[in-house]
Amino acid sequence: MYFTLRSVIVAAMLTTAAASAQDVNVRVSPDAPRNFESTDLFPTIQMALDHAPQPGPGGRVYLHIAPGIYHERVIVTQNRPRTTMLGTGATPADVVITASQNAKSAGGTFFSSTVEIYGPQFEADNITFENTAGNTGQAVAITVRSDQSVFKKCRFLGDQDTLFADFGRQYYVDSYIEGGVDFIFGNAAAVFDNSEIHIIRPGYLTAQSRTASDQTTGYVFLHARITAADLGGREFFLGRPWRSFSRVVFLDSEMPASLSPQGWTPWSKGASLQDAFYAERGSTGPGARVDSRLPGTHQLSAGEAARFMPNQFLAGSDHWNPLAEAARLP
Repeated sequence: MYFTLRSVIVAAMLTTAAASAQDVNVRVSPDAPRNFESTDLFPTIQMALDHAPQPGPGGRVYLHIAPGIYHERVIVTQNRPRTTMLGTGATPADVVITASQNAKSAGGTFFSSTVEIYGPQFEADNITFENTAGNTGQAVAITVRSDQSVFKKCRFLGDQDTLFADFGRQYYVDSYIEGGVDFIFGNAAAVFDNSEIHIIRPGYLTAQSRTASDQTTGYVFLHARITAADLGGREFFLGRPWRSFSRVVFLDSEMPASLSPQGWTPWSKGASLQDAFYAERGSTGPGARVDSRLPGTHQLSAGEAARFMPNQFLAGSDHWNPLAEAARLP
């Protein structure tokens, strides 16, 4: 009986090892030595991305990032698919990736990012992405051009153009996004689920850039808490169309009093929202004055809203399930 039980235990251990053999786990810590060669412990996030072993077919690279402030610019390239960054602190404020470039200093908006994500199926949990350039023009905290990407319990801090959500299907859950002007922008298909969106000065939450009516892109805010700093009696807007067919939907979200009653605004004075699709359903709070919304925006029925649920809006032809992927993260 002893040997039978022992055989079962060993077999179970081998099965578990085989199941995880395709993955690579490395650690990142600001206290790690910089003058020795290692394949599983690195002092910076970029060094871990550059030098960690490649996983096996279908495997993931897990970066277990220790608490600290990482003053670096990070790029997850196309040849690093299925990368997962895990902050090991108690809160996302314990692991901060930060830089301070703006469009002028970097040579353009799209060169100002603190973090750039290009590898598909990227995931992050319990991390802060930050650009500290402040009110100095466009200054991106993170560029996300990763299909099937998931961000869980993350913070995104900046002012103008904080989060460039620009390509592929993206799912953000239990997160916090802060900025002042156009601070969620680009042309991804993205859902922001159960997250706080905080505006720090009079401006615009979104500048979505869909360029044609048949594109499946757009931003969906589900169970969002829209909050605002003291704006000195001035107002802000839910969005303006960076490109003509901009699409943004708010579902069951809480709106503060400083939201403009019209909700949305054209990109420039005298322009229209003719081709844009801006919609709400179930808005609450003092800013939910839906009868005063700008003409051409929409109040959705339950049936119309259903197609913007994460598992439908982000499914694609491969039937991706973003909720299931997020549930696998800690």
